[in-house]
Amino acid sequence: MNDPEHMSDALNRLRDIGIKLAIDDFGTGYSSLSYLKTLPISKLKIDQSFVRDIPSDPDDMAITRAIIALGESLQMQVIAEGVETKAQAKFLFDEGCFLAQGFLYAKPMGSDDLDRYLESVHLDT
Repeated sequence: MNDPEHMSDALNRLRDIGIKLAIDDFGTGYSSLSYLKTLPISKLKIDQSFVRDIPSDPDDMAITRAIIALGESLQMQVIAEGVETKAQAKFLFDEGCFLAQGFLYAKPMGSDDLDRYLESVHLDT
């Protein structure tokens, strides 16, 4: 990110060949609202630090709602990280965040375990 023009050109070339880009851990660290305007981003990932205390922390709920609304208004997919409880999943779904990852769904696993896991679960299509 030391050369934003070069980075933007490279990311635009990736987008042009069909690669979709996400901002990981949005709302923390080096993520910036200006990236949403200047880079070809198609997805925002809500950092797990905001998801962790849903539904008990009204501030985390407000921040999460704002990120979902921002993503929606910019026509980006929003993905919640670190979903561990049904209450968190329900809140996110009710707020319009339909993509999530976390221990509620599965623990991290290698490719062999993933193959077995996908064979064992019933996925509604």
